[in-house]
Amino acid sequence: MLRILIDMDDVMADATKQFLDLYERDFGIRYTKEQLHGTKLSAIVPPEHKQKVLMYPHRKGFFKDLPVIENSKEVIEELNKRHEVFIVSAAMEFKHSLYDKFEWLAEHFSFIPWKRRVFCGDKTIAKGDVLIDDHDFNLSLFAGRAIVFTAPHNVHYTEYERLDGWLDAHHFF
Repeated sequence: MLRILIDMDDVMADATKQFLDLYERDFGIRYTKEQLHGTKLSAIVPPEHKQKVLMYPHRKGFFKDLPVIENSKEVIEELNKRHEVFIVSAAMEFKHSLYDKFEWLAEHFSFIPWKRRVFCGDKTIAKGDVLIDDHDFNLSLFAGRAIVFTAPHNVHYTEYERLDGWLDAHHFF
């Protein structure tokens, strides 16, 4: 039985879509995930829009309203039946994210017991066999098997095994 640590944002919850939707609402311009190839929205918007985009995750409800990434619920539920699955999310950077993430998991992933939901500031405290995450700064410090979950900002990462979508998880587990 493996201990699998899974990040939330852009792994289970589609934060990128939330950024794109809010930007379109606020500025009437629709960027696509393909346009974010290798970067984040705040890096490609006009300079006068950047500060507003950077403030999106500071809003109450930002993390509670994230769409569920396709097939994540079904696949993680299956993994949870065969392995020790922990959700490990940095939830301290933004004022409202802890509560929002708690509520989001309760609504969408209620099969993950509260004892296996780890909200932290620094993921190096979490120990496991596998970490599925979208950011190099978490994966590079992980002592176990690091798997990058594909998101627009990490398409250039080459140093990790890559999970392109949840249906590909059967190749890894």
